[in-house]
Amino acid sequence: MKKYEDEIRAYLVERKWDQLRPGDLAKSISIEAAELLELFQWTNQTLEEVKADPEKLEKIKGELADVLIYCFDMSVLLGLDTGELMLQKLEKAKKKYPAELFKDRDPSKDAGSEDAYWKIKKESRMKGE
Repeated sequence: MKKYEDEIRAYLVERKWDQLRPGDLAKSISIEAAELLELFQWTNQTLEEVKADPEKLEKIKGELADVLIYCFDMSVLLGLDTGELMLQKLEKAKKKYPAELFKDRDPSKDAGSEDAYWKIKKESRMKGE
């Protein structure tokens, strides 16, 4: 991750964008995420269908890169260790959403684990997490 953080830092410094406001970056992340989401508007493609669509994949790659770059921008400018914060959040998610509740389901047929997800999510929100 440091390699990418260093590239992002240099990119920002070269353009004198190294004082961007975190709120502006958060807005940009949301805007780019909406553009990524727009690629799926009015569709309900499976993973396999999306992977088999080279044109759509190219568009996804572009929008996903935009989201990731803005995320890295924020992380770098705030002096955060991007890799570490991702690993910490992943550990929390592993505890919050235990694999045994989800691993044996067939997503095309089983809504039970979706129910488990929303139950956990609701309980978490009620605790203020």
